Amino acid sequence: MNDKSLIVLAGPTAVGKTALSINLAKALNAEIISADSVQVYKKLDIGSAKITQDEMDGVTHHLIDVLEPDEDFNVALFKDLVKEAIDKVHANGHIPILAGGTGFYIQAVLKDVDFTKGESSPEIRERLEAEAEKLGNEAMHDKLKGIDPESAEAIPAGNLKRVIRALEYYELTGEKISVHNASEKDKESPYDYRYFVLNDDRDKLYERIDRRVDIMMQNGLLDEVRMLKESGISRDAVSMQSLGYRQIMDYLYGNIDLDEAVFQVKLQTRHFAKRQLTWFRREKDTIWVNRPEFNNDESKMLEFMIDKCREIL
Repeated sequence: MNDKSLIVLAGPTAVGKTALSINLAKALNAEIISADSVQVYKKLDIGSAKITQDEMDGVTHHLIDVLEPDEDFNVALFKDLVKEAIDKVHANGHIPILAGGTGFYIQAVLKDVDFTKGESSPEIRERLEAEAEKLGNEAMHDKLKGIDPESAEAIPAGNLKRVIRALEYYELTGEKISVHNASEKDKESPYDYRYFVLNDDRDKLYERIDRRVDIMMQNGLLDEVRMLKESGISRDAVSMQSLGYRQIMDYLYGNIDLDEAVFQVKLQTRHFAKRQLTWFRREKDTIWVNRPEFNNDESKMLEFMIDKCREIL
């Protein structure tokens, strides 16, 4: 077996990656490594649409339920955990499938991005966080736009953590983080990979997103977030910045009513899916699996993907 082989199955949220990844893993005797930045957390089950044991159907999964809700999580830690998991899967004699929708995290693995340069400065970060608390997200995003417009375009104003990271990096190194990321992106990959992006018509995708949010609410998302809040998890925790959790936290703190919270979850998730697709379209070497082209027939999609993987298997 090729011990550098890696299959990636990416795509926007709610497009149906989970079921397809299970069928692909079964067909290839593979194990799945989650590239989801929320499913990594314990107790964040409903809002992350976390895969259940029944849904796993005997397929081994990695990087699910490995962190407590109050622990920090970032792309550098993710890359290290994934590299360990990939080595473990290869040692088991299996193929690793990296499955999820966090494009930046996937890129970090495929290109072995170096996050050590200008790693961090608690002093600078704390000062920028205090500035953000005083001036607001939009002002910090405008500040980033002034020094690194490429990063400002790629990072939404609502993602304050990444905005502050880009500002911190610039202060530490004098280099725009977009320049660093571009140079890392052009590196040769240490893996022999196939990078699939599952997609669907926009209207169908958005309908599926809305339906998924409704199901989450029926399944107890409100109670799940309330439990996390009552257990002492701060609304400022990294885990609570995730879609669904952030909006329901706003409701629990009395900032918005529940109908508005649910509406915002749907709206922001649709916006997120759009940004995901924009990211994947910019990536090189992607193989798009567009559901309408296969008449939504998963067996045909599976056959297509297996055929594309033959060279690395």
